[in-house]
Amino acid sequence: MNNTEPLAWFKSSYSGTEGGQCIEVAAGSDTVHVRDSKVAAGPVLRVSQDAWAGFVGLASAR
Repeated sequence: MNNTEPLAWFKSSYSGTEGGQCIEVAAGSDTVHVRDSKVAAGPVLRVSQDAWAGFVGLASAR
């Protein structure tokens, strides 16, 4: 990924106004970025688009 590439972060649709456990996701050119919505400057998990699609597929089957 180009380090200057701007990321458009999207908060989970399950995120409420009361805080709690929320994530934000951004799609880069070749990776998906995941972070804690309450700690935007904190660590970011980066996974391949295929790995993210597999995760979402498994999570939505539950």
